[in-house]
Amino acid sequence: MKWRKLFLVAIKSIARNKMRSLLTMLGIIIGVGSVICLVALGQGSQKDIEGQVASLGTNLLIIRPGSSQLGGVHGGAGSLGTLKLKDVTALRNNASLLQAVSPEIRVQSQVVAGVRNWNTSIYGGDIEYLSIRNYQIASGRIFSARDLLVRAKVALLGQTVADQLFPGENPIGARIRIGNVPFQVIGVLASKGQSAMGSDQDDVILAPSTTVLYRLGDGKTLRSIVASASSSEQMDEAKAEVQQILRSAHRLSGEVEDDFRLRDQTEINQMATRVTGTLTLLLSAIAGVSLLVGGIGIMNIMLVSVTERTREIGIRLAIGARPRDVLAQFLIESATLSLCGGIIGIGVGLGGAAAGGQLLGISVVINPLVIALAVIFTGAVGIFFGFYPARKAANLNPIDALRYE
Repeated sequence: MKWRKLFLVAIKSIARNKMRSLLTMLGIIIGVGSVICLVALGQGSQKDIEGQVASLGTNLLIIRPGSSQLGGVHGGAGSLGTLKLKDVTALRNNASLLQAVSPEIRVQSQVVAGVRNWNTSIYGGDIEYLSIRNYQIASGRIFSARDLLVRAKVALLGQTVADQLFPGENPIGARIRIGNVPFQVIGVLASKGQSAMGSDQDDVILAPSTTVLYRLGDGKTLRSIVASASSSEQMDEAKAEVQQILRSAHRLSGEVEDDFRLRDQTEINQMATRVTGTLTLLLSAIAGVSLLVGGIGIMNIMLVSVTERTREIGIRLAIGARPRDVLAQFLIESATLSLCGGIIGIGVGLGGAAAGGQLLGISVVINPLVIALAVIFTGAVGIFFGFYPARKAANLNPIDALRYE
């Protein structure tokens, strides 16, 4: 009952000066609201990025050629041209931890359909390429093993390309020209949206790898090899296995560096989310300064409250209240003031996160742990910054307090 009475006294004291109490809580409200809003938006952004990275492929491994060097002059990444179709065959025949393997050939070209044209990227791959890269078919069919064997001039259009070349029309069966080579459209890919790096994943055309390599490319080198590991848990083992197989296929001795580069989906995800996570942490730390300012505001107002209620404290001590009772009373008032600000701040933060998500077009992730920590932290702020005023009130001399004007 004593604690219940102390709490009711604290509520009455806060309600007695509504405007002053609200202004005192403002720093706590802004701090808690900002932290919750920024963390929700930051985690939502990371979730979106993870989804975008997942759209790049399933347990994806990307093998690219190394860089060339001539007379001390280093070429760009991928300039060595060491990857060939025989490397794809070697991986298929010898890798036990890969679910699927496909060559990847990329050509940039102007595409013409009737009176319309569009410049886009043409990617060549095997049948497994679509599953590795998480492409789905919206309409039509994928290319077949026979299409790969005879180097058939068939193509799958991304949504962006289809909209540009055949707006409001069904492109299935239509003829297009890639460079000077005629192709028939056999399917349209389902939309994937932007990648984690901001590129349009629908601005592509897919065709059989043999067709792109021999009819549009140089007929020799691959841009890259893509593979899907059997599981995400075996990613490191799969990378080591791929490295061993390719070094053996390229006849590289133990001291010679790899003439290829190997990257997995985890690395891509980490690179894409590192900036977002750091930015969220920095902004949350800045918002946390508002909590510090709010705590100082609570301490100031509690000192004012002790001064205003000196005679009241003297009367309580004179009729038998113990110093620890006065200490508890003011600590409860301080913690209640801070907690009320924290609860209002949680509402402000949730509302701000929802509005920010709608405005920026990103997901919002509400973490209950963050809300629980915010409540605990605001209570701790109230007790920490309220301790000095409460101790000052508890140490007042009853006689001096009764004489105070």
